[in-house]
Amino acid sequence: MLEVTWLIPALPLAGFLALLVAGRRLGEPLAGWLATAAVGGSFAATVVVFLGLLGEHAEERTFTQTLFEWVPAGGFSVDVGFLADPLSVTMCLFITGVATLIHLYAVGYMHGDPDFTKFFVYLNLFVFSMLMLVLGDNLLVTFLGWEGVGACSYFLVSFWHTSDANASAGKKAFVTNRIGDWGYMIAMFLTFTALGSISYVDIAAGAGGLATTTATGITVLLLVGAVGKSAQLPLFVWLPDAMAGPTPVSALIHAATMVTSGVYLLTRMNPVIAQAADWAPMTIAVVGALTALFAATIAVAQTDIKKVLAYSTVSQLGYMFLAIGSGAYIAAIFHMVTHAFFKALMFLGSGSVIHAMGDEQDMRRMGALRKLLPITAATFIVGWLAIAGVPPFSGFWSKDEILLYAYDTSPVLWAIGLVTAVLTGFYMSRQVFLTFFGEARWDRPITDAAPDLACERGLLPGGDDGLEGDEAESPTVRNVYESGHRPHGVGPQEAISSPHESPWTMTVPLVVLAGLAAVGGALQLPFTSSTRRLEHWLEPVVAPDEAIISVATSLKVGLAVVAVIGGLIGIAGAVVLYLRRRPADRPAEPRVLARGWFYDSTISAFVGGPGRKAFDAVAWFDRTVIDGAVNGTAALVRGTGGGLRRTQTGFVRAYVGLLTGGAVILVFVMILRGVVL
Repeated sequence: MLEVTWLIPALPLAGFLALLVAGRRLGEPLAGWLATAAVGGSFAATVVVFLGLLGEHAEERTFTQTLFEWVPAGGFSVDVGFLADPLSVTMCLFITGVATLIHLYAVGYMHGDPDFTKFFVYLNLFVFSMLMLVLGDNLLVTFLGWEGVGACSYFLVSFWHTSDANASAGKKAFVTNRIGDWGYMIAMFLTFTALGSISYVDIAAGAGGLATTTATGITVLLLVGAVGKSAQLPLFVWLPDAMAGPTPVSALIHAATMVTSGVYLLTRMNPVIAQAADWAPMTIAVVGALTALFAATIAVAQTDIKKVLAYSTVSQLGYMFLAIGSGAYIAAIFHMVTHAFFKALMFLGSGSVIHAMGDEQDMRRMGALRKLLPITAATFIVGWLAIAGVPPFSGFWSKDEILLYAYDTSPVLWAIGLVTAVLTGFYMSRQVFLTFFGEARWDRPITDAAPDLACERGLLPGGDDGLEGDEAESPTVRNVYESGHRPHGVGPQEAISSPHESPWTMTVPLVVLAGLAAVGGALQLPFTSSTRRLEHWLEPVVAPDEAIISVATSLKVGLAVVAVIGGLIGIAGAVVLYLRRRPADRPAEPRVLARGWFYDSTISAFVGGPGRKAFDAVAWFDRTVIDGAVNGTAALVRGTGGGLRRTQTGFVRAYVGLLTGGAVILVFVMILRGVVL
């Protein structure tokens, strides 16, 4: 059964190639069904491999499949091979499972798009790249997938590239990830230098012999790579802008796949992290905690339904980094799985709302949609309760484990995580209330329903949207209706008539994901050893978290109760502000939070001002000094060679004359030497 491991990435690759060749002939919807079948087949192959591993003894659940030798270079040799073990198969299960549902959803969501086929070409290629990332048996094959998902994210985020904002978002994602990729590459080089191999099996076997300094250097460099791909401080800025892509892309990238790459990499390299100095994992935990809190504060003031979920993703990824830094690798993977369920559900649910609202994404234009979109509303509410940490939904169990291990590591980190949980309950409740409850704001013109939004779009005078420079001139913000073309995410100016539920291709994935978000916590229940299923499954790859924790049982229960109360406090605050008050009576969200603490705009201002001047200076230095020195050396050699070439006349008498002159000089030197001596 394990021999079919190669089929897991091969089927999405085959789907990509088939669509590349015959996609236009297939057209809509056959191209979408072919792409969905390819990923669904990959999920089936993953289940077969999972059952094969399950039939092995725990210590034998590692299977390496080598396809061919890739890089033979002296003592350095890299094969293209796959590593099927509990960690990689767990990743493949939820990647292919959730991706299949997203593909099915996209068949309905992308209906009528002129580039329908191209979209599924990119999706299949993205899934193939992600599977190469998690199945690769060495750092270089993983890096191949790592770069593949980066390139595909550029194609998918900027899919509607006719809008400048969308094209810029794709470039921003691509460039930001390149910064993190530098850290990954240097870590790979250092690992080979220290161990003589970049195979994960060899790394696990030899990590115990690493010097502390070397292990610390590798860990820090891996953190740089993970921060870029998993959107942590300071490189998180690409992810909120990536909302410019179609909603299925948002669900695929920000829920179950690309953004979890950094978490997977750090978990895979846990033997190296264990040998690093204590401050290295603590740095990972601090980065995660600060990112979780920072992103949560921004999410409370966002008005775009997808932007709220984007900052929420950054925050939840911060929880996973907090878990890894606390040594709770199983808790990190547990939260990764549950997050894939409820965040994919909410992204797809937001897409269903956008579909019903005529492409409108601003929550100030929504409200009272639960009766018109009953399936979307009910499933979205399940995702809301899961991420808010309300028991018995999945998010409660995974988030509670992370907070527990954070407390064991540092009460300060636990406090930051708890405040983040309160904010999560608040901003997710705010989103649900503004979208599905309260009064309808879509049944009349935007100037009557949402005057502040109308001011931002240039339909009413006055108002301060807080935008400056190029942003203020963006067609997605001001006067978007003048040209007669509405960018994606901007609804009609007039009243929206009768929003309706999405087709079955979009609602079936919502129902399935809602079920998973509700019961997914059963993977790792803390009651007895037999209920900690994920821990026993991952034990051959990752040491059990229970072995490192020192918190008493009574305190564990107390911390869980405090976490639940914190989430409920956040929900109650949203009830008071957004459910019981009319829009006119609600306090305005702080501008500093709506603008993301001005973090992104500050970076843009620096890069466009002093940064550009510094880059120009570096380019001048390279062009004038470095290239000048190289070119000058070449000119000197060329001139010297030209001068010597003139001595080569081709006349024998000239050569005899030179030979005679040389002999005379040699005799003269010898005579002088004899006189001196």
